[in-house]
Amino acid sequence: MSEKLPTHKQALRLLRESGCSENVIKHCEAVAELAVEIAENCINKGIKVDLKLVEIGGLLHDIGRAKTHSVHHAVAGAQIAQTLGLPEPIIAIIKRHVGGGITAKEARKLGWPKDVYTPQTIEEKIIAYADKLIEGARRVPIDETLKKLSNDGLSPSAIARIQMLHEEMSTLIGDCECLP
Repeated sequence: MSEKLPTHKQALRLLRESGCSENVIKHCEAVAELAVEIAENCINKGIKVDLKLVEIGGLLHDIGRAKTHSVHHAVAGAQIAQTLGLPEPIIAIIKRHVGGGITAKEARKLGWPKDVYTPQTIEEKIIAYADKLIEGARRVPIDETLKKLSNDGLSPSAIARIQMLHEEMSTLIGDCECLP
């Protein structure tokens, strides 16, 4: 799988060429860095993780912010990734990283194409989780993220999905020094 992925440098170029701002690119780099640390921690515990997919998926997860900063950046990003001919696992990461995932009912309400928008694989979950621990380019504790999203009006069910993702990842990685 990893051999079809763009390199780190190519991924950064794709973000720039798609129109992502430098702030978005810095955020993507911070998410990728934390995601790789989490993935390495998983690997050290005997969990099979595609490290290269995590790195490149982390870099490209917000490519849709070139078009919109709303929740729709997940679908916009998946469309950009498809147009660029990126591998399906990258497209899946992009469309499934928002919140703790978007349910089929929520996706219908948003007018999104019928698809799966909740993280399924370990790599998708690691990136979705790392994204919740990065505010701008700064690492933040999960409690800070949950409070901010709650204050921003995110639904209690979406907050609960992020909390479940946190609990699942915490069980996998334990006391990782990488976590804020």
